[in-house]
Amino acid sequence: GFNMELCLIKPNDKDTDMIKREGEPVTLSCTYDTSSNYVYLYWYRQYPNREPQYLLYKGARSYSRDEDIPDRFQSTTSQTSTEITIKSVTLSDSALYYCALRVGTQ
Repeated sequence: GFNMELCLIKPNDKDTDMIKREGEPVTLSCTYDTSSNYVYLYWYRQYPNREPQYLLYKGARSYSRDEDIPDRFQSTTSQTSTEITIKSVTLSDSALYYCALRVGTQ
């Protein structure tokens, strides 16, 4: 089962407002703080006046699975942060991006 733990996850300040040209790579990152060894990091994006869209999740620390990573994206995690990279950004990637964290017992 999963227990939801109150934890700190926040975007890195330099990433909050980015301007890129089409075709350039873009990397967004969040730092997190939890004592759990089984960390699930989720990325969502939200277009104006739409509900957030699930993009992918990536395991961290002792949990290494990843799922649903679209071709143009890659994601990495460390002990304290997660990153998502859009390899070649297009106009349709203009959106608000969120990271979320879930911790599991196993």
